[in-house]
Amino acid sequence: MQRAILHMDLDSFFVSVERLLDSRLRDKPILLGGTSDRGVVASCSYEAREYGVRSGMAMKMAKQRCPEGIVIRGNSMTYTKYSRIITEILKEEVPLLEKASIDEFYADLSGMDQFFGCYAYASELRRKIIHETGLPISFGLSENKTVSKIATGEAKPNNQLRVDEGREKDFLAPLHVGKIPMVGEKTLHRLAHMGVRRIGVLQQIPIEMMQSTFGKAGSIIWQKAQGIDNRPVIPYTERKSISTERTFDRDTTDVQKLQSLLTAMAENLAFQLRRGQKLTACISVRIRYSDFQTYSKQQRIPYCADDDVLIRYALDLFSSLYNRRLLVRLIGIRFSDLVHGRPQIQLFEDSQEKNQLFQAMDTIREKHGQRSVVRACGLEAKTIGRHNPFSGEPPVILAHRKQ
Repeated sequence: MQRAILHMDLDSFFVSVERLLDSRLRDKPILLGGTSDRGVVASCSYEAREYGVRSGMAMKMAKQRCPEGIVIRGNSMTYTKYSRIITEILKEEVPLLEKASIDEFYADLSGMDQFFGCYAYASELRRKIIHETGLPISFGLSENKTVSKIATGEAKPNNQLRVDEGREKDFLAPLHVGKIPMVGEKTLHRLAHMGVRRIGVLQQIPIEMMQSTFGKAGSIIWQKAQGIDNRPVIPYTERKSISTERTFDRDTTDVQKLQSLLTAMAENLAFQLRRGQKLTACISVRIRYSDFQTYSKQQRIPYCADDDVLIRYALDLFSSLYNRRLLVRLIGIRFSDLVHGRPQIQLFEDSQEKNQLFQAMDTIREKHGQRSVVRACGLEAKTIGRHNPFSGEPPVILAHRKQ
């Protein structure tokens, strides 16, 4: 059976939501993110991109390049709400759905040609989303994820594109190698040194050369350039979660100790989210008292994987939950409603310096263990993660900052 993989991506999602709520913003250059000069651009309109503005750029530089740009701080809860609305529409309409990020989806329509015609069905689905939400969305349709994703990029803004079976290499050949997913700046620079700027040139390079130059990643990039990608669509479910809990040897009423442990737990799980390129939309805290009575409380949040934000929510939940002043036997925390994605939404609040700091901290954790860099306020939780307190190598302590 011929595969039919649909990739759908909302166009400038954050900006489109803002324009939906305020029609005066239409056709205007929009800079969405941290409003101070130290802030970062989380998203920008196509009009702003014409000035050279891009996501992740310092807001100060973005305003210099686009002086007429309208700066908006953004509302992450609103974006999460619209993402859920579109997710529910797709869950009802497609047989197999994967939510790749807050604004990006894959669907496996294989076998539907005999009933509707996959392209016609995808077109009708796109019209339905636009009609019911008012948000622009583009799609690409082909036999695999890579080609469909690239086709979506070529279809934008607010359009659609199909790549027929057997035409994948021809479609990809004239495109820039930077269009291939997983080709970042470093790989792009190395390919340029090899004289490779178009996918068609990469298609002619022997796979052995790519393997010797880039290792295992070289083989994957080469296959993508050929239009080969056998990855399945992974069913989306909101039940996926990660969690951790601690049962104390001795029951305690030491609130500072409990908050320190909860901080370390949230920090640890947040790192696991980022390492797995996941975001969470729900956080839960659980307490079990010495009489074995167990209480829990949860809160839905904007999609997130940021230490500061998740720690703050965890401590707020703990404060509202812990009111019995009894001995505590167990404390736990859980992140659920996980989706694939990077912690971009926190850029509304973060500065470039903060983002660079967190990236550096994660790099250290990857190399030396999850507890190699910790907040001072979570230092008491010595057994969280893989750090060995008896190794003779103490963790780097990050000074406590008021949450």
